[in-house]
Amino acid sequence: MTAWRVLLISGYRPESVKRRLTLHFPREAVHQPITYRLAVDFDIAAKILRAQIAPNQSGTMVVELSGDIDELDAAELWLEQQGLALNRAPGEIRIDPERCVDCGICSSVCPSGALRFDRPSQRLQFAAARCLVCEQCLPSCPLEAIALVLEQP
Repeated sequence: MTAWRVLLISGYRPESVKRRLTLHFPREAVHQPITYRLAVDFDIAAKILRAQIAPNQSGTMVVELSGDIDELDAAELWLEQQGLALNRAPGEIRIDPERCVDCGICSSVCPSGALRFDRPSQRLQFAAARCLVCEQCLPSCPLEAIALVLEQP
């Protein structure tokens, strides 16, 4: 078996890139097998970071797509053709130190450990470099001290 074949079998993809998208599903599209079609038709890996989709209602899903850049472009076009609205605006999570009371509720929903409650100091710690920008912390903050700040194009 060639080294190249071993790399492909192990999951290595040449020129693989990642994109974070927010997909907005209209009511008519919530039953479509979106992540399955991305994998089968475009060889795109879809990591669902957050989803709020209910049957017969509109919904939102934050997803990290990874794959060949040309396939990603084609997949995004296909998603739009399926009636989904895409938000490609990159952003970052910021915490307002004036509003934050270090309750630590947000740290319980953070999948990456970017938000961590430090027990000895009783303070919230935020490691921006670990943040996936999945936005799970936004609705968890009772004081709305956490915000998604979008980069301006």
